[in-house]
Amino acid sequence: MAGLLTKIFGDGNQKQLNRIQKQVDQIEAKELEIEKLSDSELKQKTEEFRSRYANGESIDDMLVDAFAVVREAAKRVLGMRPYGVQLMGGIALHEGNIAEMKTGEGKTLASTLPAYLNAITGKGVHIITVNEYLADRDAKQMGELYEFLGLTVGLNGNGLSKEEKRDAYDCDITYGTNNEFGFDYLRDNMVLYKNQMVQRPLNFAIIDEVDSILIDEARTPLIISGSAKKSASLYQQANSFVTTLKREDDYTYDEKTKGVQLTEEGINKAERYFSIENLFDLNHVSLTHHINQALKAHVSMHLDDDYVVEDGEVVIVDTFTGRLMKGRRYSDGLHQAIEAKEGLQIQNESMTLASITFQNFFRMYNKLSGMTGTAKTEEEEFRNIYNMDVIAIPTNQAIIRDDRPDLIYKSMEGKFRAVVESIKERNKTGQPVLVGTVAVETSELISSLLKKAGVKHDVLNAKNHFREAEIIENAGQKSAVTIATNMAGRGTDIKLGEGVRELGGLAVIGTERHESRRIDNQLRGRSGRQGDPGITQFYLSMEDELMRRFGSDNLKTMMERLGMDDSQPIESKMVSRAVESAQKRVEGNNFDARKTVLSYDDVLREQREIIYKQRFEVIDADENIREIIESMMESSIQRAVAMHTQSDEAEWDLQALVEYVHGNLLDQEALSVNDVKGKTPEEISEVILHKVREKYDEKSTELAPDQFQEFQKVIVLRTVDSKWMDHIDQMDQLRQGIHLRAYGQNDPLREYQLEGFAMFEDMIANIEDDVAKYIMKAQIRENLQREEVVKNTTAVTGGQEEKKKAKKPFVKTVTVGRNDPCPCGSGKKYKNCHGK
Repeated sequence: MAGLLTKIFGDGNQKQLNRIQKQVDQIEAKELEIEKLSDSELKQKTEEFRSRYANGESIDDMLVDAFAVVREAAKRVLGMRPYGVQLMGGIALHEGNIAEMKTGEGKTLASTLPAYLNAITGKGVHIITVNEYLADRDAKQMGELYEFLGLTVGLNGNGLSKEEKRDAYDCDITYGTNNEFGFDYLRDNMVLYKNQMVQRPLNFAIIDEVDSILIDEARTPLIISGSAKKSASLYQQANSFVTTLKREDDYTYDEKTKGVQLTEEGINKAERYFSIENLFDLNHVSLTHHINQALKAHVSMHLDDDYVVEDGEVVIVDTFTGRLMKGRRYSDGLHQAIEAKEGLQIQNESMTLASITFQNFFRMYNKLSGMTGTAKTEEEEFRNIYNMDVIAIPTNQAIIRDDRPDLIYKSMEGKFRAVVESIKERNKTGQPVLVGTVAVETSELISSLLKKAGVKHDVLNAKNHFREAEIIENAGQKSAVTIATNMAGRGTDIKLGEGVRELGGLAVIGTERHESRRIDNQLRGRSGRQGDPGITQFYLSMEDELMRRFGSDNLKTMMERLGMDDSQPIESKMVSRAVESAQKRVEGNNFDARKTVLSYDDVLREQREIIYKQRFEVIDADENIREIIESMMESSIQRAVAMHTQSDEAEWDLQALVEYVHGNLLDQEALSVNDVKGKTPEEISEVILHKVREKYDEKSTELAPDQFQEFQKVIVLRTVDSKWMDHIDQMDQLRQGIHLRAYGQNDPLREYQLEGFAMFEDMIANIEDDVAKYIMKAQIRENLQREEVVKNTTAVTGGQEEKKKAKKPFVKTVTVGRNDPCPCGSGKKYKNCHGK
C-alpha cells in the first residue's frame, strides 16, 4: 500500500531533497568566485550581508552567498570543506526543519552554515547540545570559524554569574545545554529588576541530538523549586511498613506500567500497623501518599539501574544516556522514599515555584530546527507538536555496514555467554568491539565476564562518564573492547585505527533491545561511518525486559518443545518483527504520555504568559505604574460592590460594604452608608473609586516620584510573586490528583482545565485585592526594597532537582501604625484588633 501511494504522490522526502539540491548547485557554482577572495575580503562579506539585511533584503535571499562564504572560511580556518550533503543539511536547518544526518556525517559543521546566516540579523542564534562537554567543545572548535568571519561566540554554562550569562546571550551565536536555556528563561521571569535578566527575546535555535532533547526529555518539565520542610519520620515509618509486605498477597505490580497497588489485605495491614480505622480517610491523605511512594521505591526503583548510592547520597542514573545526574532529585517525595529504603539521611521536599515543559519552551522561538542521526521514527510527533518536517539527508558515501538479524537465546545466561564468546573471537583478530548495554548493571556484569575470560576492555557508564569522550574516541583502535550504555558518547565520532578497515571495521554488539527503535539505531550508527566497513548484531533473550513485558511466553514454550538449549540461538525474522512491534507500542505509549504532559502544560502556558507579561510590564516601566494599579483597584472595588449588592436592593448590606472599604482601602469615617445609599452598583463603585483616587493622590505626595514609583513596584511584585508561586504549587498538586476524576466518568484533562481556570481567576482577584489593600493601607517607607519571595531556589528537571542549601520563604511585612485601621479588614484600629 505504501509503495502504491509513493508511486501516485511521489516520495515527500525526495521532493524536498530535489528542491534543496537546486540551491546546493547554486552554492557549488559560487565556489571558484569565492575562492579568489583574500582573507580580509572574505571577512568583509559579513558587514556586506548585514548592510543588505538592514536595507530590507531577507536572509533567505542571501542564503546562497552566505553558505558559499562559510564553506570557504571553513576550508581556510578549520581545514574542513563542507560536502554537498552538509550544505543540504544546513539548508534544511535554516528552513526550520530537522536534518536527519547519520553518525559521522558532520552535523556540527553543517550547523555552522544556518547559524552564520541567521546571526546576520543580530537577533542571536542558540545552538543547543545534550551536555556541557559538547557545548564547550563545539563553541571552541566552531568558534574559530565564526570569529574569523567577525561574529561573536558565547558559551552559556552552569555556574556562570548573571553578568557572564548576559554577555554570552548578547553574542551573535550562543552555545549551551537545553536545561540551561530553559532555566534561564524561568529565572528571567522571577527577577526583580530588568537589568537582572540575561536572555534576549528567543529568536532561532539549532538543537543538536534533537530527538534526545525534544522527545526523550519532553515527558517531564523544567521546574524551579523552593524547599517545603516536612518530617522525615513519616518516610521512615512508611519504609518500615513496606518491608513487611509480600508481593501478590499485600500488593500487586504491573510490569508494563510499573504501577504498584496495595491489595485489600495490604490496606488492612496498613490500618493495623498505623493503628487507624480507615487508610482512605481525608485525615490520612499524607500517610497514604508516603506508603505509595515507599512501595514505588522498593518495587519499581532499582539500585544500579535507576539510581546509584555514592557518598551517602542517592544519585539518579539517566535512563536514556546512562549518565549519573549529580545534584538532581526525584520530586513528590520519591527521592526521600528511596533515601529511607537505602538507610540514608532524608533530605527536605520542595515546592514548585515556576515550571515549563521543553515543548512549550522551544515552541517560543521564532524559528526552531534540529539535527540527529535518528528522527524518522518520530516524524509524526515532530510535525504535530513542533511543526517541523524531518528531512533525511543522504550519506556522503554509501553505507556498507553489515546489519545482521537478531540472535535470540532462551535465557540471559546463554545470551551473555554467547556475547563474551563473540567478543573473544573478534578480539583475537584485533577487530575493535563496541558493546552496547541498556543498564549500568549489565555493563558491569559483562565487564566481570570479560575479566574472567582475560579480555582487556574499557567500561563507559554512569560511574565514569568523565572519561567518556576519550574512551569513545579510542573505541575504533585495533583490539579495543569498549562496553558502553547505548547512548554514551553521542556527538563523539569513533574513527577507525590503522589496519581496522581490513579486519571488517568496528563490530557493534547490542546486548538488549531498547524500548525505542531510535536508541537501537543510534547504537548501530556508531559503526560504518563515512563509507567505513562495520558489522552490527543484537543478542536477545526471552528473559529481557522488553520480551518479558510484551509476551514472549509462546516463543519460550516453542523453544523448549524443540529441545533448544542455551547454546542454540534462533535467528528469526518473525521474532525480530515481534520485537519491533513491541517497540512501536512502547513508542506509541511514550508519545501519548508526552502529549498528555503538553496538554496539561498548555493550561499553565496561557496563565504563565499572562503573569510573565504583567511582571515584565511592571519591571520595565520607567513611567508611573499608577494606571496598572488603578485598573486593579477598580476591579477589586467592583467585585466588593457586587458581593454586597446581590439580589433585591432591600437585602443589600451597605454597612458591611462600608466596613470592608474602611478596612481595605480608606481611612475610618472616609465613607458612610449615606454616600452610597440609593445608588446603582455602578454608581456606588464610582463613588468609592473617586475617594480612593483622592487618597492615592495624597499618598503619592509623601515621597519623591521615583521613590513612590519604587514603593508601588515593590507592592505589585511581592504580591504577584507570592500568589503566582502558591498557584503554581496548587496546580501541581491538582495535576497529581486529577486522574482520580476518571473513576467518576469525568475527563481528567477537562476537569484540570476548568478547575485550573477557576483557580487562576481566584488568584488574579486575590492579587488585585492585595495590591489595592497594600498600596492604600501600607505605611510608606523610603527604604523599601524589592525582595525575592523565596530565596536560594533550586533548578529541577525530569522530575529531578539540583540540590542547594535549604530555602527560607520570605515573609511579607507591612508597617502598620497603632492608630491605623487593622489590615485584616475588620474596620477596627490596629491597637484594638491584631495589635493587642
